[in-house]
Amino acid sequence: MDFQHFYRKPPSKIKDKFEQHQLDNIGFIRQYPYSSRYNLVLNDDAAEKAIKKDLYLYKKCGGGTIVENSTHGLNRNIEFYKEVSEYSGVHVVAGTGFYIADLQADDTLHSTQEEMYELMLKEITEGCVDYPDVKAGFLGEIASVWPIKDFERRALRAAGEVQEQAGCGVSLHPHRDRAAPAAAARIYLEAGGRADKLVMSHLDRTLQDVEGLLEFAELGTYCQFDLFGTEVSYYQLCPDVDMPSDAQRLEMVRQLVNEGKTDRVLMSHDIHTKHRLIAYGGHGYSHIINNILPRMKSKGFSQKIIDRITIENPAEWLSMNKGVVKGVQKE
Repeated sequence: MDFQHFYRKPPSKIKDKFEQHQLDNIGFIRQYPYSSRYNLVLNDDAAEKAIKKDLYLYKKCGGGTIVENSTHGLNRNIEFYKEVSEYSGVHVVAGTGFYIADLQADDTLHSTQEEMYELMLKEITEGCVDYPDVKAGFLGEIASVWPIKDFERRALRAAGEVQEQAGCGVSLHPHRDRAAPAAAARIYLEAGGRADKLVMSHLDRTLQDVEGLLEFAELGTYCQFDLFGTEVSYYQLCPDVDMPSDAQRLEMVRQLVNEGKTDRVLMSHDIHTKHRLIAYGGHGYSHIINNILPRMKSKGFSQKIIDRITIENPAEWLSMNKGVVKGVQKE
């Protein structure tokens, strides 16, 4: 994954603190993670070495599966998925689909909805175009900005059509505007996609008020809180939004549990920068297992609820409907 598109200039007084990662500047990078271009590259040799070590620990701590959300536009690297899976013993599930329009190559940007449909269906039923021996396990993350661009609308509609055909799980990345999650979900649902197979990502930074969160939850999608481990309140990509703490994320989860929606909750880390890896002073992929699950117990979440959120819900979302025919064609 290469996230340099989201680079932001650092404050002028500390602009010399972002060229390299070392102990005496990690505090600056944690505060302004998008001001270090090096931090935004997660597919160089150094990052891949760090990821392998991270996933080895994740497995040792009890982790079993990683859902990798890089799609077309984010330099998906399935060969590395296979390498890191074999090294660590962790299952890595590849996604298919399209990230935001601004990160697409010109030929992809002009793809029709039918072409998008055909590519995603092929990758999930036959094999990925860049690695034919591996099938994608879900659609996502399908990403959009605000207002949603035409390319992104085509991708959302195509995802809804593929989901209806293949019965797979789908993950959407909404923009930071609080109206974005519902708008993206509606486009997908109107195209035939099922709500109970849809994950709406990043709700911890998008729908922070209880009323808005519960209203969105009525759509029946999975509500995902996937920025666990991000404990800096200043959000560079949207300074008007205060990033919540892990404690506040757990309170959001509790709100849904109290409303009887435990089966609609997912949690994750959304690691997309070096500084969140252990080798770079971060929390790593095992943060939820090592730090959040014990905190959930101390806050009164039962083991049954914890298992539902962290084991059963992901398994049900990843499951595919039986009877999907290899190479099936859209009518």
